[in-house]
Amino acid sequence: MIDTDRVARLIDTKKERFFAVADRIWELAETRWEEHQSMAAQIESIGNEGFRIETGIAGIPTAFVAEAGTDGPVIAILGEYDALAGLSQEDGLAAPQQAARNTSGHGHGCGHNLLGTAGLMAAVAVKDYLAANGLPGRVRYYGCPAEEGGSAKTFMVREGVFADVDAALSWHPGSYNALMNGDSLANIQVYFRFKGRASHAAAAPHLGRSALDAVGLMSAGVNYMREHMPSDARIHYAYTDMGGVAPNVVQATSAVLYLIRARDLTTMNALFERVKKIAEGAALMTETTVEVEVDKACSNMLGNDPLERAMQANLDALGAPPFDAADHAAAARFHATVTNEEIESGAKRFGVPVEKGAVLHNGVVPMSEQRPFMSGSTDVGDVSWAVPTAQVWTACYTFGTPGHSWQLTGQGRLPAAHKGMTQAAKIMAATAVDALLDPALLAKAKADHAARTAATPYVCPIPEGVVPPCSR
Repeated sequence: MIDTDRVARLIDTKKERFFAVADRIWELAETRWEEHQSMAAQIESIGNEGFRIETGIAGIPTAFVAEAGTDGPVIAILGEYDALAGLSQEDGLAAPQQAARNTSGHGHGCGHNLLGTAGLMAAVAVKDYLAANGLPGRVRYYGCPAEEGGSAKTFMVREGVFADVDAALSWHPGSYNALMNGDSLANIQVYFRFKGRASHAAAAPHLGRSALDAVGLMSAGVNYMREHMPSDARIHYAYTDMGGVAPNVVQATSAVLYLIRARDLTTMNALFERVKKIAEGAALMTETTVEVEVDKACSNMLGNDPLERAMQANLDALGAPPFDAADHAAAARFHATVTNEEIESGAKRFGVPVEKGAVLHNGVVPMSEQRPFMSGSTDVGDVSWAVPTAQVWTACYTFGTPGHSWQLTGQGRLPAAHKGMTQAAKIMAATAVDALLDPALLAKAKADHAARTAATPYVCPIPEGVVPPCSR
């Protein structure tokens, strides 16, 4: 393993300029496929560090790649910068209130302003380390939009943009410092659009065929199905077209967007087929028609033991972010807004006891030998099927902070979040340099990856012909 302190110092010399990038992206709060200004802020920052930049990756206007170095292996560092709709929140305020500087109504309720910026910091540190020591190797930062509800990386993997990558690294902001080696859920997001026949609801209801009734029957059918599917699978839905607001009209159109999740693609696809049958049954019962349109999909995470152990070693060496009394005081305000159940759920997820009286994680969770169940989904999963991949969590928020919440958005510009982001950058950069300088580590990581994919080769879960909406 390399001298992690030396890599860490490279990040510390430039961290303040990257804090400004993270805060700028927090203010912009651009949602999936719309991250033009956020991408521009990232490109300007890493372009000033001498990286070679290519935009429009995989035909996606808000995706880019920045590369530095020559010859040798290619280590990818992944970054995201998309926000969530409707989660604007005044920074530092521990009560729900839309941010004064944010007119979009959106917010970084999953911390992607930090996620992408730490990737930039890590990539720059690796470039500086290689240059200072005259070493071969390439570091490549992938600017990835639309992780939330878009699965941009899945489209990028399908287009082969990771084909020459030797290993990939990423992270996610959280409430604990821990290796991110849990099993995620594969998912598929699908529109079901029903068409019927409009009619006067009182004068001629018998002539109408209600698309809204069809959506209601479909929802009822799927809810009955929940008892008869794997307990760790998930199905969510949102009505996207109610057919109108007039109750005296038989609604001729209606649509619902379903998100179907399961531990692996085989189970997910089987559930999808069952949901489609329910939709077809609802259409049959109401004498309507249904159109099925896949919006996006992503695979479950594939582990990589050698690369994850290398990342854990750097996490252990670097430790927790250096929180001070002011950080704990700010976190305590938000800690008072979360429930005991939320705090206990987070601790259980990482297999650690609840720290009585604590508001920020000051330790490191040991690496679990059994892959824990992560329950969420990420398009990093598809990258992990393409190349050896490892990820880490670092503490940026108080214990119990719910994901996709105003509390998380409100902590996204605090000094504690910057410190957690910086620590993640150091861990990723140190692990990247390890992989570049240790041929044996890369060889073991590739052998592990080959063994995991031998029986079940990767098949992209997004059907051919489905393209991102921004590319249409």
